[in-house]
Amino acid sequence: MKEASNQYLCPYCSHKYQSFDVLKTHVLEAHAGEPAPQPEGLINLTVNGEKHQVHVESQWTLYQLLHDQMGLLGIKMFCDRGACGSCTVIMDGRPILSCMTFAIECDGVVIETAEGIAEANHPLVDSYVKHHTMQCGYCTPGFITTAKALLDKNPEPTEEEIRKALSGNLCRCGTYPQHPKAVLEAAEHLKGGK
Repeated sequence: MKEASNQYLCPYCSHKYQSFDVLKTHVLEAHAGEPAPQPEGLINLTVNGEKHQVHVESQWTLYQLLHDQMGLLGIKMFCDRGACGSCTVIMDGRPILSCMTFAIECDGVVIETAEGIAEANHPLVDSYVKHHTMQCGYCTPGFITTAKALLDKNPEPTEEEIRKALSGNLCRCGTYPQHPKAVLEAAEHLKGGK
């Protein structure tokens, strides 16, 4: 990569060289065997078990990548301020707000969305339906992904632990009392109780 003043920048270590030939020698000697650097904006990530290599713009959020570019419509945008939880996805085992995460920072991560949870026939989906935890349904994917991250980390949560884990998710319809019931039932099912 050429810089101003006829200097050449090493794409591996950012050292500057006065000629391309010197840069080429440096790369062959100092960086032999290293994988080629990726072009800016190109990331690799795994989404719902599938590997993807995608080009992202530096200003895109993870929400924009997953929802707008990859078509995962279960991820919702309600507040766009990190306050409602409707855009929650699981990244490397943790629930995160996709509207507050830059896509460019997600190289090498594993993402799980509500679609992936449903495709895996996770018992949360059936228990959420059974316990009427949704009315309009807009917040449901965020609640389910948050609850799944909790159950992955703590397979036998108390009702208080469930309420605390879900406290960052807002529901316009007020179905809050039903969520702990649904999560507790899914936990029982996961350990073979139902």
